[in-house]
Amino acid sequence: MWIDTHCHLDAAEFDLDRDAVADAAYAAGVSRIVIPAVARSNFAQVRALAHRTRGAVYALGIHPLFTPQAQDADLDVLRHEIEASLTDPRFVGIGEIGLDYFVLGLDDARQQFFYQAQLALAGRFDLPVICHVRKSQDQVLKGLRQHQVQRGIAHAFNGSFQQAQGYLDQGLHLGFGGNLTFERARQIRRLALQLPLDALVIETDAPDISPAWLYRQRNTPDQVPAIGACLAQLRNLDPMTLALGTSANALAALPRLALSSA
Repeated sequence: MWIDTHCHLDAAEFDLDRDAVADAAYAAGVSRIVIPAVARSNFAQVRALAHRTRGAVYALGIHPLFTPQAQDADLDVLRHEIEASLTDPRFVGIGEIGLDYFVLGLDDARQQFFYQAQLALAGRFDLPVICHVRKSQDQVLKGLRQHQVQRGIAHAFNGSFQQAQGYLDQGLHLGFGGNLTFERARQIRRLALQLPLDALVIETDAPDISPAWLYRQRNTPDQVPAIGACLAQLRNLDPMTLALGTSANALAALPRLALSSA
């Protein structure tokens, strides 16, 4: 069975057929879907969605793209929500957090304030993190080292081999998804081939980062097996071997996945 380690199933793009999308993923062999929060406004939504969706789990965090609207008090709310979720078997960690230096106009100090505070919460509660690392691999890694956070996922990784090794040395896993299905994505495909198999997890980031066959269309979690098959072909592996390996990696990155039943 496959695990989608990053899927925004709560997004508005799924409002008309969310349950059907989740059912299609499960029918395709996706046994777990990790739904990360992005802001205080959707903490309750992702929790409720995870509880009513077969195989779904959730993470809580404030995404860097949502820091312009975020209030300092949201961190207190996040801490209380984390404390309340520690006994919830469908809660797996803190995310989506991180830094984004691709989108213009974001205040770096504000991003860093929320990122550092959430890393501190990860350390306080001994929880893994799901990190947004777009054009910010070195800075995100620096924060992980400073706070000694040693478990989680660098989502949609697209850095250098040296940066990848830095994350692996820190104990994190690297998320690969639809981007690796494009033949022109040579750097991502090279990394997906050269990195050790136990470093990799599969994700969709649905509804975003669609694979080549859904270019400019909505992405969905049922695409995980086909994305995995593409990765298996790159590495000359049987898809089932890759499914078992990447699922084991997901459990190592997010140990609380083992607490929830399908």
